[in-house]
Amino acid sequence: MKKLVTAAFVSLDGVMQAPGAPEEDPTGGFKLGGWTVNYWDAPMGEFMDGIFTDPFALLLGRKTYEIFAAHWPFVGQDDPIGKAFNAATKYVATTSQEPLTWENSVPLRGDAVAEIARLKQKDGPDLLTQGSSALLQSLLAHDLIDELRLLTFPLILGPGKRLFGTGAIPAALKLTANSVSTTGVIMSVYQRAGEVKAGSFAMHEPSQAELARRERMKHEG
Repeated sequence: MKKLVTAAFVSLDGVMQAPGAPEEDPTGGFKLGGWTVNYWDAPMGEFMDGIFTDPFALLLGRKTYEIFAAHWPFVGQDDPIGKAFNAATKYVATTSQEPLTWENSVPLRGDAVAEIARLKQKDGPDLLTQGSSALLQSLLAHDLIDELRLLTFPLILGPGKRLFGTGAIPAALKLTANSVSTTGVIMSVYQRAGEVKAGSFAMHEPSQAELARRERMKHEG
């Protein structure tokens, strides 16, 4: 059975849109593309290398696929990430009938979520997402992500495409690795850890003021 791993660059307020360049994804009027570039250092490079150490197949949404297909085949075989991406199988969630021109690309048309769930049941390398914010919303809503590898940048970007939307299913996570770059980027690995277990710090015998407050809350939006 495959594991589905999501690797993502996110700002402190959860934006993941256009991390690499202004031209990458300006949709919605996003004007801060390229926000990761000035934070890069050696520890970040080591963390990213670790993501690509084991065999993987890429799982991409259509827009991220188009960004990658216009870049990675042209960087040259001396680039280790380009070499790995070009060789990997690319599964692409798309409704378009346009041909996928990047080598080793496989379209997932129709019910992409069902197709991905079936892919996870088969033997083979793990599935790795990059970017693909719209696809991630479907994966989160259907509880298909097993591991998150996040680089959280010390930035607030405001409006933009986010990693976690309103459709994400509540889930507990276990932090299995954590480090900080010289530029303040937090690099973390989270794995699934069951359901969210709630508790309470409330007094065993709530005060009359607390009881009145709870009653008011029942009528507030």
